[in-house]
Amino acid sequence: MTHSAPSRAGTREHMRLDPEIAELLPVLNTGFPAVETMTGAQARAAVRARFRRPARPRPVGAVRDSVTPEGIPVRTYWPAMPFTGPLPLIVFAHGGGFVFCDLDTHDDLCRSLTNDVGAVVVSVDYRLAPESRWPTAAEDVYAALCWAAEHAREFGGDAARLVVAGDSAGGNLAAVTAVLARDRGGPRIACQALLYPVIAADFTTESYRRFATGYYNTAAAMAWYWDQYVPGISDRTHPYASPLRADLSGLPPAVVLTAGFDPLCSEGDHYAEALAAKGVPVTHRRYCGAIHGFMTMPVLTLAGEARRQVATDITSVVNR
Repeated sequence: MTHSAPSRAGTREHMRLDPEIAELLPVLNTGFPAVETMTGAQARAAVRARFRRPARPRPVGAVRDSVTPEGIPVRTYWPAMPFTGPLPLIVFAHGGGFVFCDLDTHDDLCRSLTNDVGAVVVSVDYRLAPESRWPTAAEDVYAALCWAAEHAREFGGDAARLVVAGDSAGGNLAAVTAVLARDRGGPRIACQALLYPVIAADFTTESYRRFATGYYNTAAAMAWYWDQYVPGISDRTHPYASPLRADLSGLPPAVVLTAGFDPLCSEGDHYAEALAAKGVPVTHRRYCGAIHGFMTMPVLTLAGEARRQVATDITSVVNR
């Protein structure tokens, strides 16, 4: 069953930017580096230079940095709320075009997830392109998922309520990890949560044509991200690179969020529809007035609303 978002107001022809986003957009457009003119290392440094750690991070119960036996750094969060029994366990892959961002850039989003879901969250610092190309990042996230599931009890987590989640490029890695887990016989995933995910290297979709420039994330940047992560054009049709190309039957229930003014909107919408067509339970919410990456902009009222709604949707799925 596919559910539409309460915030999905009107048709695309009548979409309007959220007022707070419209006010912020000129600053975002001028401030974000033209990554397509840079090397991966240059883009990473430019994005890192823009990052400002909050003076007072959102309070949670506990945070611990560690490294898996495979050498993958992870950051584990526990919620601020008191708890006694095992909690849902979310393995999270951050966005950043497969090239940049890290545990710190998505720390606030993970803090929201742990508190709002009431879950243990394991954020994965997977290896980045172009130094580590496809399928390295996906394999890292899958390895972290297996490790987290195996050690769930030690975290106070419930392996029967295992979630894989991610935003943007991390949404791709989460979706691919769900396919890998099915194909490799485990671990069993209770929910996949995909936030404006990268799903296929198709730059001809309606949203790519309509929102190629002027809405923060650009078509040129997206093409560059794919060049860094999956430079071989033929590889981009592999289901472990573009999950829209996978056999979608038997995949775990999905929570899919898309943003109306995002080049990736069409592919995210199509993925939700394709999953549902294969009998996968899907909760799909399109935030028509939003841009790519809005959930990592806590200054936006809409970001807070979307975070709480995603948490509610994940909770609803894992507690079925």
